[in-house]
Parts: sequence; C-alpha cells; structure tokens
Amino acid sequence: MQSLEINNSTRPDLTTDAVYGITRDVPLNYTTRPNVDEKFVDNLTRQKHIVVYGSSKQGKTCLRKHCLNENDYIHVQCSNKWTLEDIHANVLKRAGFRVEQSEKKTTSGKNKIMASIGASIFGVGSKVGGEKEQSTTDEKTTRALELDPVDVNDVIAALESINFTRYIVLEDFHYLPLETQKDFAVALKAFHEASKLCFIVIGVWLEENRLLVYNGDLTGRVIAINADTWTEPELKSVILKGADLLNVQFTDDFMHQLIHECFNNVYIVQETCRQVCLKGGVTHTSPQPVSLGAGSDVRAAVASVVAQQTGRYMSFVTQFSAGFQTTSLEMYKWLVYPVLTATAEQLEQGFSYRELREGIQARHPSGGQLNPGNLTQALQSVASLQVKKDITPIILDYDQTNLRLNIVDRGFIIWLNHQNRGDLLAAADLPTDNLVKPSLKFD
Repeated sequence: MQSLEINNSTRPDLTTDAVYGITRDVPLNYTTRPNVDEKFVDNLTRQKHIVVYGSSKQGKTCLRKHCLNENDYIHVQCSNKWTLEDIHANVLKRAGFRVEQSEKKTTSGKNKIMASIGASIFGVGSKVGGEKEQSTTDEKTTRALELDPVDVNDVIAALESINFTRYIVLEDFHYLPLETQKDFAVALKAFHEASKLCFIVIGVWLEENRLLVYNGDLTGRVIAINADTWTEPELKSVILKGADLLNVQFTDDFMHQLIHECFNNVYIVQETCRQVCLKGGVTHTSPQPVSLGAGSDVRAAVASVVAQQTGRYMSFVTQFSAGFQTTSLEMYKWLVYPVLTATAEQLEQGFSYRELREGIQARHPSGGQLNPGNLTQALQSVASLQVKKDITPIILDYDQTNLRLNIVDRGFIIWLNHQNRGDLLAAADLPTDNLVKPSLKFD
C-alpha cells in the first residue's frame, strides 16, 4: 500500500463527496498531466485559439478551471439552438454589454442589435462609439453600438472599444447545430486575423482537427489539446491524493484492478473510490488511518457506478434508434446495430465507415440498395440527434477526418457488458437472431 504523508494535526476535515465526488469546483485531488496541463498553459501566450477535446467526464472543464483564474476569461455555455448570431451576442453579454434587438435591418434582412455598456465602468470619457444616451445617474451612463450580429468585424470593434483582453471560453461546443459550428469555424479565422482575441473551444469528440475540417484556413491558427488520455500513473495519483486527504489507504491490488477496469476514465475511478469509502464508513477525513479495498469485487463496484447511468443509456438506445423522424431506411436504428453487437475492443477502437457500411448492408432489409449518401448524412448528424433527444453528455460522435464512429462515453462500454444484448436489440426493434454475446476483455 502507498500513501502520501501528511501530518494528522494539519490534515483538514473534508467530506468524501468533496474529495471524490462531482463538485462545481476543481477536485481537491486534481492531478496535472504533462501532456495536457502543461501543453494548455504553454499555448495560452501564443496568440492562437485553443481547442480542448476528449470523451465526456475526462477533465476538460476542470482543466480550464485549474489553469485559468476566473478573471482571465469569460465563459459562454453553448446551446443546441444557437446560430452564429447567438454566439456573438452571448460573447458580448458576457463581456459586459447589454444587448437588445434593433428595428434596423442588416443587408441580409435580419435585425441589427444594440450593444450598450456603462461608460462609468471603464472610467469617465471612455469612448465606445455609436449612439449616446445620458441619464441623470453616472452609473447608468451608456454608449450604444448598432451592430450586425453576424459580422465578425462589428463584434471585434465592440470588444476592442472596451479594451477587452480576456480569453473567451465556448463550453460544450458540440451541442451547437452542425451549421453553426461550421459558421463559427469561418468566423474564428477572422477573429485571429483581425484581432488579438483568443477563443478556448471545449467539446466532446476524439477528432484532433474537428474545426479544420470545417475551415481549412484555420491551419496554424488553432492548437488542439487532447484531454482524453489518462495514463496509469496519473490515475493512480488521483486515487492516492484523494486517499491522503481522507486519511485512508487503498490496497495495491484494489488500485491495480480499478485502473485495469475503468477504461482510462477518471470519473469512474473517482466515483468508485467514493462508493468504496462510503461503504467502509468513511464520510469525512478519518481521525485514524483506515485501510480500504481488501477483498473488494472491483468489477462489481465499477458496474455499480455505470449502472447509475442506466436510464440515460436506455434512453439513448431507444431515442437514438427512432431518429429525427420516421423514415423508410431507418438509418439511425441501423447505426445502433453494430454498437450493440460489438465487443469491448471494437467499441473502444470505434467503427470505420467501411465497417459500418458493410455491416449494415449485410443486415439491412434493403441490402445492397442502400445509398452511401444516406449513411454519410446520418453519421454527420449523430451528435445533433443526441442533443435533440436530450442525450447529454453524448455517447456517439462521428470523426469526419478519419471517417470513424467513436464511443465518447467510456461508461457506456462497461455498461453494455453487463446487459442482455438481445433485450437491447429488441428495444431498438433490431434483429436478435444469430446473436453471440460479446465478451469484455481487458488484457
């Protein structure tokens, strides 16, 4: 057994939930990763946009919170109903502007917006430009800009007028409609060329060049950081740091098995340790050292953790299979078929476009008459369908660079191994004949 040494007299009294549970703040046992944290910090000063990507619950948000102070950035939470105008308007709002719709129209026929801000906030005489409105109270003195919300140049001018220099974080970028993501990728080049503004885009996918697919001109202007990878020493550090804070010791065998079974998912490690602590009666920092994990059925403990997501996973199987609407080809139902019949190794590696096409054609009622365009269209809308069906975080994502369908929720892979695949196929109205139950192999 290993433990970090802290004098008991100086050890703070913490709750197990505060150490191993999900919190709004950075976890107390946060572990830095050289290939992630250091790369993120090193690139903050390079005047380039940063994209942080990876599977769900792998520490992307915590990375941002750990490496940046709150006053270093503004935070914009993306919505699945937003257009490019909505992104720009929300950036202006978070920067301090009051945004209202104008009666005037842009050249495209859309309404302009009025962006106003209290001049006293930036000192007497600060010039924002545009129309001016003076009230009897200095705090309400405002100057307004009439902007085209689609025009990147107008947004840049507004932010520069208040000497805005903070990073702009777009969280959950994958929630945005596909067309909005593409539009923003075009706008992002203009932000780089015409200003010193830097965006930090955070999304759930495993594709390094996602934004470059949407706009090749971003090459050299965007740094991609893969937050999905956790090494065994890093996961072990997460366990040991938390154990030390709670004055507990997990057996070496427990730690080894947990890291072996978790599919390199830090959330599963955290939550499993939390449940083992609570089962052992440790709800706060223990006044005396406590040994935990001896004789534990680690695989069952991990299964218990992912079982908490059963409702969401079952909703994914049924809701995703239904697609956006009823169609003759039912492409989304058949996209689920290889997922529900694959081994853990296949699920972890993902499915190539060729594997999907050949596998679906072999079982689909239309057989070889399937149009490849139908499959491509369905794959490109995989993420947006899940968001529309309120399946968040998403479970599947399509990598357009490598033409590969990926599982971006490691817990789903583990959960599948503990389910009756025939029942899941039946729930999705898929054939169950000749089904061989896939085995989960960790070696």
